[in-house]
Amino acid sequence: MSSFRSIELSDEMFEHSGLRFLTVKTPNLKGRGDICLYVPKVIDNQTDLPIYILLHGVYGSAWVWAMKGGAHVTAKRLMESGKIRPAIIAMPSDGLWGDGSGYLAHQEQDFAQWIVSDVPKAIRENIPCASEKSPICIGGLSMGGYGALKLGAQYPEVFSAISAHSAITRFSEMSLFVEESLESYRLRDADNDVIDLIKRNVHSLPAIRFDCGKEDELLAGNRLLHEQLSELGVEHSYEEFDGGHQWAYWQKHLESTLRFFEEKIC
Repeated sequence: MSSFRSIELSDEMFEHSGLRFLTVKTPNLKGRGDICLYVPKVIDNQTDLPIYILLHGVYGSAWVWAMKGGAHVTAKRLMESGKIRPAIIAMPSDGLWGDGSGYLAHQEQDFAQWIVSDVPKAIRENIPCASEKSPICIGGLSMGGYGALKLGAQYPEVFSAISAHSAITRFSEMSLFVEESLESYRLRDADNDVIDLIKRNVHSLPAIRFDCGKEDELLAGNRLLHEQLSELGVEHSYEEFDGGHQWAYWQKHLESTLRFFEEKIC
């Protein structure tokens, strides 16, 4: 029996490049949510494949990690070369609130539970090679990096590893990108900076890595988070590379995320 009132799954006859599309209706969104999936070809009856969730940034949706970032192309190359094992790449929409929901729990809609609960459940119930035993990792870029760090820290029992590129690290930084006022988010939780969630679960965190471009406007926030984690004694990996807040950077460094996930679920 399905956990969702309605489900639409793309027809394999019309799919291409291993991409599948799934839409479910959930009370957390008070409507429908979209998930773009890269599902590798596996031997019959193979199951328990890892699920790697990639969260997009502001202005985007479920399609951008694939159609602007080529995430499925990178994943397929790494799988075929044996650098990572077969895994499902899940690229959900943020819920399509304003310029970006922040993957946060608003008063009216819970965009956090959409990612943490609904997305894994929808995959397990509709993609045969996923199961309750599938390890789950979470990554993202910009607002999606914020979502990955925040949700990964808030729900360490769900996620095995966290990876973020060019991440927003403080809720106030959303104002650099969105048209909506921060007050209009009407958040349920008062503590919405990444470090707030880290401190809540400092002794039970998943494995963490993050990186940022040296020409990125979010560099100072990423450096500060690195310093804060070091002061807390939280084991993590932080790297800086040439580049700015742009798709060329994220395309290049996604491989680091996927290889990190592979390492941490072994």
